[in-house]
Amino acid sequence: MYDAVITGTGLYRPPHAISNAELVVAFNAYVERHNAEHAAAIAAGELEPLQPSSVEFIEKASGIQNRYVMEKAGVLDPARMYPRIPARPDDQPSVMAEIAADAARQACAAAGRQTGDIDAVFCAAANMQRPYPAMACEIQALLGAGGYGFDMNVACSSATFGIEQAVNAVKTGSARCALVVSPEITSAHLEWRDRECHFIFGDTCTAVLVERADTALSTERWAVLGSKLATVYSNNIRNNFGFMNRCEDSNWQERDKTFRQEGRKVFKEVVPLAAAHIETHLQQLGLKPEAVRRYWLHQANQGMNQLVIKKLIGADAGSDVAPLILNEWANTASAGSIIAFHQHRADLAAGDLGVICSFGAGYSIGSVMVKKLA
Repeated sequence: MYDAVITGTGLYRPPHAISNAELVVAFNAYVERHNAEHAAAIAAGELEPLQPSSVEFIEKASGIQNRYVMEKAGVLDPARMYPRIPARPDDQPSVMAEIAADAARQACAAAGRQTGDIDAVFCAAANMQRPYPAMACEIQALLGAGGYGFDMNVACSSATFGIEQAVNAVKTGSARCALVVSPEITSAHLEWRDRECHFIFGDTCTAVLVERADTALSTERWAVLGSKLATVYSNNIRNNFGFMNRCEDSNWQERDKTFRQEGRKVFKEVVPLAAAHIETHLQQLGLKPEAVRRYWLHQANQGMNQLVIKKLIGADAGSDVAPLILNEWANTASAGSIIAFHQHRADLAAGDLGVICSFGAGYSIGSVMVKKLA
């Protein structure tokens, strides 16, 4: 068995940003258009009118102020309300593979590695662009990496679940340098016409490099002290889009073919699950929550993260202990906790402990306990 360390991370920033103000203008124009088109049915009581959104509503509900997307014009077009991302021919890199390769190169540069040093690729994300060939295999080819790769999906917990696979591969010797990439094009599966969720998601890709400690080149190293994964089945976050839809003779634009959730139920049920999961993980490692210098949590909702931390350490810890990045990036599915780790770790000292934790649909929860070595 070998010791595994995290030696580098990467973060892809999409080309377009959408502020809450821009989003509200487009959404309200859609609402006005919809209500006008269905005025007769609304007047007859056959249809409820859609309600407008507001910047104040979005920020109070989530803490989100901005999001990055691969394409902006289609999202803000009241006659469309979803991005325009053209299909690419099979002999060109797919969009997901392209942004994953970008983040991966950043992670390798941070670790002092060449992409050819990678010998395992785990593409861990909430939604894959296609069923096959695996996105991981295409990313592997774009990077000139060796070994093997495969795709995995545990929704918003995919990255932490992927890190455990990478750590186990390194520990057992099936890989020396493993890459976890989480390309999240969430704008494509968000229902931008639903007031309850139209503001939630943003696009990005993160990358994490896990290596054998005895051969790592990086001057920055994070020992992986342990990981803990859990799933509890729930229908409260769901997306029914998939290849079986054609057999059902269903319309891909039906509401259940995009992201939907019972937000209040999710909040009520996931917060105690996540807090208990982290506390149990720490107990198994002989640690108390107060011993952790920083918590890099899943970035879905500001209030949710604040309550998780409050349950763990008994007080409002503030952004130094549990940094938030969703105000800028919004919910980036599995990438959120990794963005927090990527952007908010430089000030930690050798010996400091941290927890990377994600939670989401499934329900799924993954936590990774790390210690800064250098």
